[in-house]
Amino acid sequence: MSRGFFLVLEGPEGAGKSTLARALVERMRALGIDPVAVREPGGTGPAEHARAALLDPASAMEPQTELLFFTAARAHLMQSVIRPALAAGRIVVSDRHVLSTLAYQGAGGGLGEAQIRQVNHVATQGLEPDITLVLDVPPATGRSRQRLEGKAADRIEAHDDAFHDRVAEAYRRASGPGIFHIDAAGSPDEVFDQAWRLLRQARPDAFPAEAR
Repeated sequence: MSRGFFLVLEGPEGAGKSTLARALVERMRALGIDPVAVREPGGTGPAEHARAALLDPASAMEPQTELLFFTAARAHLMQSVIRPALAAGRIVVSDRHVLSTLAYQGAGGGLGEAQIRQVNHVATQGLEPDITLVLDVPPATGRSRQRLEGKAADRIEAHDDAFHDRVAEAYRRASGPGIFHIDAAGSPDEVFDQAWRLLRQARPDAFPAEAR
């Protein structure tokens, strides 16, 4: 690749973003590509500290505070990992990005979109993903998946059903350049096939059909 490629995976709780991210990274490596996989919040020392505070059930945070924690972590990840990787011509696969803030702190927490976008513009310096894949799944299905996994709910996952309904609806309405929706109600293999097909169509140079 002559230039980097920024891929973001988004969706509500239990949509399967992390599973898809791992599968995409494995396929890329099998094809001779060396992607950079990151998660938000996280990916750097300071950002992981912010993640721990944000997800700790014992933390008490208003949406405005969450916004600043998330965007501070995002700014450090962009500065330390994402921008250098893209400048080196690499593919970056990010589990969550700005759209998560619009869905959770915006639709879920009630913050205004203009306020969220303004703060995030500072954090990202205007850098936009090349493609955002939104994994759509009914909130009840996502929550059921999490219960079956036996995972203890973090502070954000522990919000009530109305909160998660608003988040899922925000994701369903998400649109714009480079945003594609995937039906995530199926199996992980079905979700992967949808995602890989979209990536191949968008950038066949970045995602070759055959091993190099």
